[in-house]
Amino acid sequence: MGFIMTIDEVFENPTVKEVIFQIRYPNLFYIENKIGELQLRIMEVFPNSALLHRRQIVLTDLGPDGEFIKPPDLDEETGKKVWQFESDKGFKLNITGDSLDITSNYHKTYNLDDGSEKFRDIIEFVIGNFMEVMQIPIILRIGLRYIDECPIHSKDNESFSSWYNSSFPLKRFNLSDALEMDFKTVIKTDNEYLRYVESLQEVNGKPVLILDFDGYTMNIKTKDFIEVTDRLHDIILAEYEKTITETVKDYMRDGKNES
Repeated sequence: MGFIMTIDEVFENPTVKEVIFQIRYPNLFYIENKIGELQLRIMEVFPNSALLHRRQIVLTDLGPDGEFIKPPDLDEETGKKVWQFESDKGFKLNITGDSLDITSNYHKTYNLDDGSEKFRDIIEFVIGNFMEVMQIPIILRIGLRYIDECPIHSKDNESFSSWYNSSFPLKRFNLSDALEMDFKTVIKTDNEYLRYVESLQEVNGKPVLILDFDGYTMNIKTKDFIEVTDRLHDIILAEYEKTITETVKDYMRDGKNES
């Protein structure tokens, strides 16, 4: 299935607030022994590092005297180790025994040539080095998620519809009366999935439209990771393009057009 990329500019004031790329892979028992080599490979781009522990929740019964009874399969170490690396530009990399994710709150462009740091280049740099060190033959899941915080100039159907081609049932419910409004769908095209969410929320006392695009696919050969990620990006971009109008593009160009 083909996707036409029509947005070919980098906006001064983009609506995107967070972009997350993630891969999942079979649990690597040897990752702790290899993480130092990976750290040296990526240190120039990700100089800041930390080792974190994510606590796991364990539900247990109390004995007849109210004493804690340790389950037989509960290790002393119940936390999940997370190796975290951060770039000076604000890209954050988290690695665990079975997953890797890169988060950007700095996002300007995925792959357009405008002088900005491309998120695609960061993905290719990190995953390329990771695969060389870890030698993983298959990726269980690749995901790419965009979360956009879009302005609502006036909370009425007419104004809202001039900004967004929304999936909200506005013919039945007036936006001005809505305290909450949400739409969610999960669609499949070929081997790719997209979870699409629209949500009317309030941020800093103002109504906003949250657009949440979560594209993913499963069981990918390692060598195909960037091609698959490009395809997920194109699917998300196509849906974003369908959702916004030229008014939103004008707003993103200068951040001042709210008429």
